Amino acid sequence: MAILLYELCGRDPERIFSPHCWKVRMALAHKGLEFETRPTPFTKISEIGNGFSKTVPVLDDDGELIRESFDIALHLERKHPDRPSLFGGPGGEAMAHFIERWSFFTVHPQLMRCIVADIHSILGDEDQTYFRTSREERLGKTLEAFQADRQDRVDAFRESLKPLREMLAIQPFIGGEGPLFADYIVFGPLQWARVASPFKALADDDPVADWFGRCLALYGGMAAKTKAAA
Repeated sequence: MAILLYELCGRDPERIFSPHCWKVRMALAHKGLEFETRPTPFTKISEIGNGFSKTVPVLDDDGELIRESFDIALHLERKHPDRPSLFGGPGGEAMAHFIERWSFFTVHPQLMRCIVADIHSILGDEDQTYFRTSREERLGKTLEAFQADRQDRVDAFRESLKPLREMLAIQPFIGGEGPLFADYIVFGPLQWARVASPFKALADDDPVADWFGRCLALYGGMAAKTKAAA
C-alpha cells in the first residue's frame, strides 16, 4: 500500500502551503520514499480517518495513521533506519526539538503578521469563512488589520534570523554539509510565506535567502515546482 500524505491546500489543489506539511514532504523526499498526496482544504480535514486529526499533515503509512510533523519524522526515521537519516543520531534529534521550538515561537508568529490576509485570499469560499472567523476570534482584529503594518515589521523579522544567518557563514545547512530535518523545520514556514503571499520576507542578498534557495533546489527542485504567490 502506498504512503499517503494528507496536506493542506487552498482553492487550487496544487497550492500546498502549510509549513508543517512541507516539513513532511521534505522528510519523505530525504528518505527517498515514494508517496501520494491528498490535497485537503481546512473544512475537509475532519473527514480524514473518521476524524483522526483536527490538523494536517496526516500520514497514512500502510494503514497506520500518524499526525504532527515531528511525530511523522520520528516514525519515518524508526521505520526506515537503512535510508538517509533525518537527524544524524540522538543528538540531532534533540537539536531538532530546539529548532522546532525556536521556529514555532519566533519565525511562525512574525510571518503570520505579514501574510495572514494573503492566506485567506488563496482559500476556497467555505474555507475563507472558516479561516476568517476562527483567526479573527483568535487575533482580536480583522485579518487585514493584523497584517496592515507588515512593511514596518519586516526588518525585525529579518533581524530575528541572525542566529541562522551567522551559522550559514560556516556551513551550508543547519545539518552541516547536507540538510537534516532541522533544515526542513525552518524551511517550512518560509515556503508557507512564498506560496501563500507575494510579500518579500527575505532580502535578496541575505545568506538565509541563499540557504532557502538551496532547499528549494533539493530533490529535483520538488519544492520549487510549487509556484510562488504573485
